[in-house]
Amino acid sequence: MRSPRKTATALESPHVPVSAAAATTRPTPTRALGKRVVGATAIALAASMAIQNAMFVGVDAPAYGDPIEEVLAWHAQNRVTVAIAVGQEALHLPLLLGFLTGLHGLVGRRGGTGADWSRLAVAAGATLSAVMALYAVLWDGVVLSAGELAEPSPVFQLAWQMHAASFALSLPALGTTFIGAALAAHASGLTPPWQRLLGVAGGGLLLAAGAASLAIADGSALVFVGVSGLAAWLVWLLATGVRLVRGDVD
Repeated sequence: MRSPRKTATALESPHVPVSAAAATTRPTPTRALGKRVVGATAIALAASMAIQNAMFVGVDAPAYGDPIEEVLAWHAQNRVTVAIAVGQEALHLPLLLGFLTGLHGLVGRRGGTGADWSRLAVAAGATLSAVMALYAVLWDGVVLSAGELAEPSPVFQLAWQMHAASFALSLPALGTTFIGAALAAHASGLTPPWQRLLGVAGGGLLLAAGAASLAIADGSALVFVGVSGLAAWLVWLLATGVRLVRGDVD
């Protein structure tokens, strides 16, 4: 039988810290900070995207199927609005990639369950960023040309059509990003079941809209299917961000 003194010495050994068990049962300050940073990034992205879309409510912006003369006239008169919207796209790129890579890191630190889904989300998010960069560049070209033209030129029309096509292609890329992120977050215990359902449903709408990308680029009302998926993405981002910032996740 070992003496009480030997037992106490073993417990106090530097190789087996007394607080080791406690350290594994509660999050470290670094982990808590990581969750808050990822959550704040999600909230910032959702807020910026919501503001960007709200800017075009009530300003009679042209649809992709409107006559090209109306497109030219609107962009000639609303250069500042487009400049702000394109500037926000430049902000969305680091916010989106920062959130997705941060989410992948959180999933890995929680045992790796859902890591395949988070990898899919990161890859799809990178594709989405590239498509949206093209979308923004072409929109810059449209508004710059509009200030110099008295009537639409073939080049102006082509830039507008490619801008529309870029938007249509962004829908399935966002849908894949949404589904991957939602399934990864739920599998690792970061979000409740209703957010997983929202992700699958909203991402499915975006994928369905992407299947009709040619029609959407030509001005089809099917674009509202994608808009519904986009709204679901913003709700999911906000809900996930709030949970992480508040520390509602163990």
